[in-house]
Amino acid sequence: MLYDLHEWQRSMLAPLVNLSSQGSELFSSPYSPWSYTPVSRQIAAGYELLYRLGKEYEKPQWQISEVKVGNKQVAVHESTALRLPFCQLVHFEREGITKPAPKMLVVAPMSGHHATLLRDTVRTLLRDHDVYVTDWIDARMVPLSAGSFHLNDYVRYVQHFLHELGPETHVIAVCQPTVPVLAAVSLMAAARDASQPRSMILMGGPIDPRQSPTAVNSLATTKPYSWFENNLIHRVPPRYAGVGRKVYPGFLQHTGFISMNPDRHMMSHYEFYQHLLKGDDEDAEAHRRFYDEYNAVMDMSAEFYLDTIKTVFQEYALPRGLWEVDNIAVQPEKIQNLHLLTIEGELDDISGLGQTQAAHKLCSGLNEAHKQHYTVGGAGHYGIFSGRRWRNQVYPKIRDFVQAAEAHAAKSA
Repeated sequence: MLYDLHEWQRSMLAPLVNLSSQGSELFSSPYSPWSYTPVSRQIAAGYELLYRLGKEYEKPQWQISEVKVGNKQVAVHESTALRLPFCQLVHFEREGITKPAPKMLVVAPMSGHHATLLRDTVRTLLRDHDVYVTDWIDARMVPLSAGSFHLNDYVRYVQHFLHELGPETHVIAVCQPTVPVLAAVSLMAAARDASQPRSMILMGGPIDPRQSPTAVNSLATTKPYSWFENNLIHRVPPRYAGVGRKVYPGFLQHTGFISMNPDRHMMSHYEFYQHLLKGDDEDAEAHRRFYDEYNAVMDMSAEFYLDTIKTVFQEYALPRGLWEVDNIAVQPEKIQNLHLLTIEGELDDISGLGQTQAAHKLCSGLNEAHKQHYTVGGAGHYGIFSGRRWRNQVYPKIRDFVQAAEAHAAKSA
């Protein structure tokens, strides 16, 4: 019912949103005589702010058309390497590069935002790697005939992709997927699967949420499982291909994102209005780019969301050794033949300090010389995979770590 109400509200606001867009253009276009009136800039700024607050944000494009490799710019071609009902594996091929590069599987989070949130991550990795990314599909666009999607299915999808790419792959998980990625590799190690990755990089994820719990962790533990099931799960309305599917709607997730820092978002929109008034086009465009990504949210499968709440945040099944995937125990201590790097942000308010590093203790079968940990000073959650700190501090650590793993593999061979 709530989802239907949301869609009705969207349709009712659509004329106002369209009017705001046209009004902004009318009072800002150099071809319009209204743009030369005394208060045209104020009116145009107000219209655009109203438009951006009310518009529906579509999934952004990757927009990675070229990358600098060595001393030259090379074109990048985006293609779909594999398509599954709930995810497509996207390959970014660097055209004209014949020298073999380490193969990198980037496992993007399924936590509300689209995989394009990792655009900066992917663009930077492309300097030295052959990059593949899990591009999860909005659950409201997946027909009921495709079946359900649980946390265990996420684990199997990761295994499927690793089988597809082969044993020379390096896997990097950002935020939420650190848990299913560690589970996938653990199960592969226990089964002596030949497609185990060469290295595993876990960044800012809730391996053990008992360490330095954040507000996100507290929400999951202070409310019972039934509260999430009864209050946050809704059915997709008829407008979409996944009509009838139970989901955790993107618009509810977006409300949660905003409520974590409402003052900061309000100030950001006020500053955007001021940039428009002053004609600071560069700053205004930076605001548009950020919120085009931030406001574009996707629905999550209800089964996956509820499984994550229960298994990861309420039962702590992974660190307690209680997790089973298809009746097979997840045992990280079985992992023996790969390199492990964990990365955390000093100021991360989503995955607290120690939550990701806990993987080192769980992976007790690994050679200590093949384990590394890096805490990014002054970085919040997004700073460890996007922005200046990511490019200048974190990425060099990952590049050197992967090169060391490659050198060790070559020596062993």
